[in-house]
Amino acid sequence: MTDTAPLTIWNQMLEGNARFVTGAPQHPRQDVERRHELAAAQRPRAALFGCADSRLAAEIIFDEGLGDLFVVRNAGQVISDSVVGSLEYAVAALNVPLIVVLAHDACGAVQAAIDSTGEDAPELPTHIWHQIAPIVPAVRTVMRAEHVPAAHADPEHVGREHLRNTVHALLQSSELISTAVAAGTLAIVGANYRLAEGTAVPVVVVGGETN
Repeated sequence: MTDTAPLTIWNQMLEGNARFVTGAPQHPRQDVERRHELAAAQRPRAALFGCADSRLAAEIIFDEGLGDLFVVRNAGQVISDSVVGSLEYAVAALNVPLIVVLAHDACGAVQAAIDSTGEDAPELPTHIWHQIAPIVPAVRTVMRAEHVPAAHADPEHVGREHLRNTVHALLQSSELISTAVAAGTLAIVGANYRLAEGTAVPVVVVGGETN
C-alpha cells in the first residue's frame, strides 16, 4: 500500500481526528511556507462532501492543513449536479484517490425532512423543500423498518440511512466516479460525525483495500 492509497489517507485523517478529539491538534501545513507552496496550484489528497452545518469544519475536525482537502458542502449533504460536478473535478483534474461523505448527528436538514412528512406539516419555502426532499426517502425507510410514525422516526437512524443513500446516489449519478471506484483508483467513505464527542465514525466504505 502506498502513501496515496485511499484507505491509508482515510486512516491518516482518522489520526488527525483523534488528535482533535483529545485536544492535541498539530495544525499541520498552515504556515506561510505552505501558503506560498500552494499559490500556483492545489494538490489535495482527498475530497470531502459534507453538510454545511457550521460545526462541521472539515480541516479542523480532521486536523488538516491548507490544500489538504477539496471541500464541497451543502445543507444535509444532498447530491446535486453542482456537487457531482465538483467531485468529478476533484477526481479527474486533481486526482484525489478518496472521497469522504460526512454526515453528522442532530442535523437540522434531517429533522426538517422528518417534520415535513408528518400530518399537518407546515409548507416550507420552495428552495428549502427542494433541498431536504432527497432526505425524505430515508425518513420513510426508517418509518417502515421501525413501524413508527414520522414524528417518532429516530433522527440518528434517518441520518445514517440518508448517508448510505447519498453514497449510492453519488455512484449512480457519476459514471466517472463509479468507474474510478471499480478500477481501484478511488474509494468513498461515508462517515458520521458525533458533535459532542468530536469523532468521525465510518458507516460505509466503497472501494479501496479492505484487508
